[in-house]
Amino acid sequence: LLTLRAKLAANTALSSTAPPTVRIIHSGNACNVEEERHTERVYTIREGETLELTCLVTGHPRPQIRWTKTAGSVSDRFQDSSVFNETLHIQKIQRTQGGRYYCKAENGLGSPAIKSIRVDVYYLDDPVVTVHQSIGEAKEQFYYERTVFLRCVANSNPPVRYSWHRGREVLTQGSDKGVEIYEPFFTQLQGETKILKLKNLRPQDYANYSCIASVRNVCGIPDRSVVFKLTNKTASPSIKLLVEDPIVVNPGQTVSLVCINTGGEPPPILTWVSANDSLPQRSVVNGGTLTLPSITSDEAGIYSCVASNNVGNPAKKSTTIVVRALNRGRFWITPDPYHNDDNIQIGREVKISCQVEATPPEELTFSWLKNGRALRSSERMVITQTDPDISPGTTNLDIIDLKFTDFGTYTCVAALKGGGIPDFSIDVNISSTTVPPNLTVPRGKSPLVAREGDTVELECLVSGKPKPIILWSRADKEAPMPDGSMQMESLDGVLRIVNVSRDMGGSYRCQTSQYNGFNVKPREAMVELIVQYPPTVEPVFMEMRQGLGRPVVMTCRVLRAHPSRVLRFEWLLSNRLLHAGAFDAQKDETEYTIRSLNKEGWGEYTCNIINEAGAGKCTFQVTGKAYPPEFYYDTYSPLWQNRPRVYGFKLQWTQMNPSAVDRIIAYRLGIRQMGQQRWWETEIPVNATPNKGELMTHNLTELIKPESYEIRLTPITRFGEGDSAIRIITYSPPINPHLREFHCSFEEEAICMFIQDKNDDFDWTQHSAATRDTKYTPNTGPSADRTGSKQGFYMYIETSRPRKEGDQARLISPFFNVAPKNPYGITNPPAYCFSFFYHMYGKHIGTLNAFLKQKGLTASEAPVWSLSGNQGDRWRQAKVSIHPTSSFQVILEGIRGPGIEGDIAIDDVTLEEGGCRDPPPSESLPNAPSFHFDTCFQPLLLVNQSQKKMYNC
Repeated sequence: LLTLRAKLAANTALSSTAPPTVRIIHSGNACNVEEERHTERVYTIREGETLELTCLVTGHPRPQIRWTKTAGSVSDRFQDSSVFNETLHIQKIQRTQGGRYYCKAENGLGSPAIKSIRVDVYYLDDPVVTVHQSIGEAKEQFYYERTVFLRCVANSNPPVRYSWHRGREVLTQGSDKGVEIYEPFFTQLQGETKILKLKNLRPQDYANYSCIASVRNVCGIPDRSVVFKLTNKTASPSIKLLVEDPIVVNPGQTVSLVCINTGGEPPPILTWVSANDSLPQRSVVNGGTLTLPSITSDEAGIYSCVASNNVGNPAKKSTTIVVRALNRGRFWITPDPYHNDDNIQIGREVKISCQVEATPPEELTFSWLKNGRALRSSERMVITQTDPDISPGTTNLDIIDLKFTDFGTYTCVAALKGGGIPDFSIDVNISSTTVPPNLTVPRGKSPLVAREGDTVELECLVSGKPKPIILWSRADKEAPMPDGSMQMESLDGVLRIVNVSRDMGGSYRCQTSQYNGFNVKPREAMVELIVQYPPTVEPVFMEMRQGLGRPVVMTCRVLRAHPSRVLRFEWLLSNRLLHAGAFDAQKDETEYTIRSLNKEGWGEYTCNIINEAGAGKCTFQVTGKAYPPEFYYDTYSPLWQNRPRVYGFKLQWTQMNPSAVDRIIAYRLGIRQMGQQRWWETEIPVNATPNKGELMTHNLTELIKPESYEIRLTPITRFGEGDSAIRIITYSPPINPHLREFHCSFEEEAICMFIQDKNDDFDWTQHSAATRDTKYTPNTGPSADRTGSKQGFYMYIETSRPRKEGDQARLISPFFNVAPKNPYGITNPPAYCFSFFYHMYGKHIGTLNAFLKQKGLTASEAPVWSLSGNQGDRWRQAKVSIHPTSSFQVILEGIRGPGIEGDIAIDDVTLEEGGCRDPPPSESLPNAPSFHFDTCFQPLLLVNQSQKKMYNC
């Protein structure tokens, strides 16, 4: 049952539209959030954690919110895809995603509101030690000096610091005459890169060396270390490939590449890489052996074995795998070049050329057959193979002084030495019927008329023997063909275009190529393609809202059409014809007018403008429905009432185009609790037509914490109900520091944006008496929250083991901004009353402290309240007046006492403008604002639970 009483107090105020404002808050796993100067902020987060930033925006009409980013890695795709919502959420953030994030809100009023925050991603990679040896001869002395350099590098943010250890000994500059520690350069990411130099190696220098990289526990990142064992056998890697180079194989064979270590200490690690950085998916690596099963031509290339042991430079050996293949073959016939004639004639020379793509090209061999018999080179039949560098894979057969007996079928046969690949052959017929090509367009095939979306075939007839390949291209513009290329081949002279579009219309050129035909001047022809399409009109759809008795004019305009000669138009209401006729091409539009709108005139009007290719349609929805209201936009819920168990919400809206339709006489307000089915509805009367920009307000009360509600608001006119607007009301603790009152009873999981101090010993725990297990420590801690409810939540410190005496738990509030825009501070600091309830019951109770932390002050934390020892099994209230001069936080610190019966609890933390009303006379700390806790709280005997409420004394 939805226990909701929506008390609606009608308030109406005149207000103009409001330009946007922006604030950024964070709710992710931040290590630290600090101010930069006065407007910029830095959000520090550890790599792999969740970044969550929320834009708090106000403004009316509702602003458009957009997150963008600058800086960071060029490969970070966030730069190209802005996020258009209030919350920016990045899970498992990576180092490349650091940079400055901007939230921009704009609604067309004034300048856009922009705030930014810099996200700094912290990380520390495992350090890597590399060792280099140098052997140099001193000319004046006859000995060799052997020097070793150990270099330690770790990627990090912030900059890393390094330290060296030899065994258990810490190495520092000057601690050992045989050791030097270099700090030769500083980089932004790697910090001080440490190089350890061992001069003229001694026996004691052969030891385990540790490099420890540290970012000083920033963001909770622990130190990382690596150990390198230096011996008199330490050496850089060397390897050997037990394969030939290159390796020539047939497709389908299994290829194994074997790589072995021939030197190196410590033993090198072997890896395989290919020229394109990724091994084939089917490849198998087993130690130093790479196996490529059933190899294909796509897997040919260079493969490299790399050995690394961090001593010296990695060793690398490579081999090339060549997969043998015979690919596409072509031929062409060249008539006697010394006569200006394209025909083959008796008594003249003719050349037949044959080209084949082969891998490897040096294995390619050619042979010629005539009518199936082997043909050898002679004085009249000259067989040549051209220079591979000029025309690779080509052979020529020159027939000198062509005779009638030379007519026949000539076959060019291509093969690869060694076999294993099928031969590739091409037949060429030379006879009296062998004639050069001729190209024509069939009758009726140009111009070719088609409708948009059809499949069309452009055709060129080619005669001659043999028939060459036909090349198609665009003739009237530098535009690609339908497949995206500039030229397409066709073996039958037909170009087929599927789903033809209007931009494919125009002239197409077909021409003969030299391939598979005569090597003569190309023949060409033109085909014209005309693509018809229905009229393109505007508007495609328009909603027209109008009051009864007013005129309505609908206009349908033609933008383009082919053929442009439009035949006719027709206007319809639903399916009923209203008006039709010939379209006036001089006006390029048609109108339909309703002189006085009545209820029968409401509905969907359609205007069809028709040509030979089809119809273009304008649609008009004529209605008397009122436009939807526009809720005043406020990301952080405008709570006007915030009590421990319930809250109120100030619902504000304006009416979109209130004068467009009949007068709005009322609003229907619906409200339901999220997850429930039942709507509660009420009607809000309106005495006068709202003006444009008039802000209307209704207060909703008695909303249950922390439930969310769906609000539906619908305007009502003589027409009936208009369009509804829906808004979700989500309760959140007051997070706007400019609110007059901050109250937190720790009922929600977010605990009012309080955070646990990362540098303390343990954390405060959120719990209720109904779920807390106290069987081990029954004589400590509260039995209910501050209001007496066992279901209500509070925060407490659990002092059972492993906690020990003196351990601290610190709870830090969100920032409260009290500083004005003036950067020079506040002349009259305001007073605030900071209060909270505490429960300190148990014989081992330690200490509860309260601190004020201000930005920009050297002594950043000032104690304002403290209490120690057992205070009895009851809740008490503490109050303290504070006078911050800049943005501030309050900190509650619980310190564990000498035993396990020392649980301390807090509840109902409040912060109000103005000093505390009844400050105690003498219980404040030295040099601290005054505080007090109530002394008039008395247990009340209640007759039954229904009498339970707050009593004030």
